[in-house]
Amino acid sequence: MSDLNKILHVEDEDDIREIANMALELIGGFQVAQAELGSVALDIVEGFAPDLLLCDVQMPGMTGPETIEAIRKIPGYETIPAIYMTAKVGESDKGSLMGPYELGLIAKPFDPTTLATQIRELWAQGLANAA
Repeated sequence: MSDLNKILHVEDEDDIREIANMALELIGGFQVAQAELGSVALDIVEGFAPDLLLCDVQMPGMTGPETIEAIRKIPGYETIPAIYMTAKVGESDKGSLMGPYELGLIAKPFDPTTLATQIRELWAQGLANAA
């Protein structure tokens, strides 16, 4: 994995997108692109070239896991790391979502003041596990 600078955030709820964008850009210093649907994420992923996918689990149309699976079919994105954000964080859910390139889950509602730190910690753990 490279440095973490650019995050593609996929979330269908406007208010969550807005709060996460402020938390990631203003507090975290990340470059952020946002998509309200998985299909929109597929349209913009190559042009934005994110280092990380931050994706809601339950969305209309394509779910988060379906969106990430589709992005990973694009050449060059087969191993892009992902973090899920979800209001449903049960152990059974966690097990079914986690694969070799999923760095973790962040529960919603999240704390905007610590979101960037949580993401950096999951990223660092992913680097350590890949080493």
